[in-house]
Amino acid sequence: MDEAKLPLTDHLAELRKRIFRILIAWVIGAAVAWNFSEQVFGLLLAPAVAALGDGTRGLQAIAPTEIFFTYLKSALLAGFVFALPVIFWQIWRFVAPGLYPSERHAIIPFVSVSTALFISGAAFGYQMVFPLMFDFFTQFDNDFVESAWTMREVFALTTRLLLAFGIAFELPVLVFFLSIAGIVDAPTLFRGTPYAVMGVFIVAAILTPPDWVSQIFLGIPMVLLYLLGVGVAYVFGGEKARGKAAKVASSKIEPNTP
Repeated sequence: MDEAKLPLTDHLAELRKRIFRILIAWVIGAAVAWNFSEQVFGLLLAPAVAALGDGTRGLQAIAPTEIFFTYLKSALLAGFVFALPVIFWQIWRFVAPGLYPSERHAIIPFVSVSTALFISGAAFGYQMVFPLMFDFFTQFDNDFVESAWTMREVFALTTRLLLAFGIAFELPVLVFFLSIAGIVDAPTLFRGTPYAVMGVFIVAAILTPPDWVSQIFLGIPMVLLYLLGVGVAYVFGGEKARGKAAKVASSKIEPNTP
C-alpha cells in the first residue's frame, strides 16, 4: 500500500477521471446498442409477453413518446452491459493505489469475475424468475378484469430486477475487498450468518415486487453467495493477506546481518 497520503482534491480528481471514462464507455455502448434497441426490448420483455397469453395480447403504449423513450432506455441498458468490463476496470484502477503491489496484479481476474457474476445474476433472474413472476401476476385475471400492462411499467420492473440480480451476485467480490482490507474475516462472517440471512431477505423484499416468488429466488442465491463470500474471506483473509505483505515489506527494509 502506498504510504504517502494524497490530498482530498487529488482523490476527487482521480474519481472524476474514472467516472468520465465509465460514462464514455457507456455512451459508446449505448450508441452501438441503439441500432438493435427494438430487438433488445423484445428480448427483455419476452417473459412478460409470454405470460399474457398465446400472443393475442401485447404490451400497451399509452403515451406518444413511450415507445421511443423505452427503446432509448433499452439501448442504455444494453450499453451498460457492454461497458461492464470498462466499469469494473476503472473501479479497480481507482482502488488500486490503496492495495499492496501483490494485490494490484489481480485486475484481470477481478474484471473477468465481476463481469461474469453480474451477467450470471441477470441471466438467472431472466431465465428462472421472470417467467414465474409474470405468471404469478396473471393468475389474478378473471371475468371482471384482464391484465393489460404498459411497456413502460414492464420495462421498469424488468430493468430493476435485472440490476438487482446482477448486483446481488457481486457479493463475493464485495467480501473479497473487505477481506483483503482486513475489515472482515471468515469467523466473523460465519458467526454473522443468521443476521446476514435476515438482511438478505429484507433487501430482497425491498428490491422485488410484492410476490414471494421473486423474493425467494433472489434471497436464496444471495444467501449462497454470502456463504461463498465466507470461503473467499477464508482464502483471502484480511489478517492473513496483510500479515504476509507486512512480513515481505519488513524483510526488505531490515539491514543484512553479517
